[in-house]
Amino acid sequence: MSSAEENAYDVIVIGGGSTGENVADIVVKGGLSAVLVEAELVGGDCSYWACIPSKALLRGPEVLGEARAVRGAAAAVTGELDVEGTLARRSSFTGDGDDAGQVTWVEGAGIALLRGTGRLDGERTVVVTDGEGNETRLTARHAVALCTGSEAVIPPVEGLRDVEPWTPREATSAKAVPGRLIVVGGGVVGCEMATAWHALGSTVTVIELADRLLAPLEPAAGAAVAASLKDKGIDVRVATGVTAARREGTEVVVSTADGEVRADEVLVSVGRRARTLGIGLETVGLQAGEYLDVDDTLQVPGLPWLYGVGDVNGRRLLTHMGKYQARQAGAAIVARARGEEVSLADWSPFVATADSVATPSVVFTDPQVASVGRTAAEAEKAGLPHRVVEYEIGSVAGASLFADGYKGKAIAIVDTHREVLLGVTLIGPAVGELIHAATVAVVGEVPIARLWHAVPSFPTISEIWLRLLETYRG
Repeated sequence: MSSAEENAYDVIVIGGGSTGENVADIVVKGGLSAVLVEAELVGGDCSYWACIPSKALLRGPEVLGEARAVRGAAAAVTGELDVEGTLARRSSFTGDGDDAGQVTWVEGAGIALLRGTGRLDGERTVVVTDGEGNETRLTARHAVALCTGSEAVIPPVEGLRDVEPWTPREATSAKAVPGRLIVVGGGVVGCEMATAWHALGSTVTVIELADRLLAPLEPAAGAAVAASLKDKGIDVRVATGVTAARREGTEVVVSTADGEVRADEVLVSVGRRARTLGIGLETVGLQAGEYLDVDDTLQVPGLPWLYGVGDVNGRRLLTHMGKYQARQAGAAIVARARGEEVSLADWSPFVATADSVATPSVVFTDPQVASVGRTAAEAEKAGLPHRVVEYEIGSVAGASLFADGYKGKAIAIVDTHREVLLGVTLIGPAVGELIHAATVAVVGEVPIARLWHAVPSFPTISEIWLRLLETYRG
């Protein structure tokens, strides 16, 4: 077998995170060969620097809070959070940066793995450079999938980059608790990491440019999280911009219109950008540094062999949406390789549509915020006839049993013309486990009249569905 034949695969996947792994897995299950190209750790950001470690840091404080919210159980909580134990548990989930387990899975799935940085070099060609500068040239018979993800943005604020700020990667992997932490950005990452590091012992200040936390979500969500953070003793400053930053010895000094804030570390969590620099896009006529434009099969228009899957296309920067897109793209690649027609119809098994207006997400703060579909503002902007229905979750029997003094709110956005749900937001302890029912209802466009017959079990927090429907009926 020639060297060229040895380096030819049906599909080349650049980026071995959860999205890339799923693309490769689907095409191999479909009878194609695939190679996964990864420069860092197999499993990617979610496994080592994002979803998994952040939730591991948050879970311990959450459990303590739940126990302390139940009279009788609260008396059994006689100690405080074990900080070292919490950090150690976090590290156990990430393997301390060892991806051996993920590599074993890849090999067991029949996927080839090549370590190094991959870049396009013309049509269906990828050059991989390893850590020693050696290059391997690969050829794809059918498709190349770019799954390079996204990375944190450091805004062009005077001195900010020079103070060596934490990005979300450092925030989830730090080995020691800073005495004082400034969090620049009051989005999902900022609010979650403020919650986690405060619980671990840091004095935390959150600085957000918008006029509320969690600005893209329902206003009630940001208000509830802000109130909780303040109750814990976290300094929350909204409608406040950072104008400069500097180091004075071991201190970070951040300047704002309201004055200076001093801390030991500063976390910058103000957004992300596509990892499309240095991957050879210019060799196929595409613009480097931008999110990839793709159709609903994740195929790049004009380049039928090239796919952009996950964060790299900027559609929905969430792990579960990247994996969803990977399944759809993988199925489309297999079908096209077999010469089958790939439909772009709404419910085709090859298209990604859920990431447009039916994306579920959970913010693991205290309280949690779980949402899917449109907010009231988005429905208004889209010109959809709608009604906002609200109900206090704490008034449901299951919620009062879950925690004494349970506080939370359910918000449903109902299309008053079609009488289907456009979106749902749940705010309160443990609501993350409730959101999938809402997701099914929104994605399936289940009529309100039909939902009336989906009877929730008593006494569970899911009874909130009955109360929302009763409120809608009036």
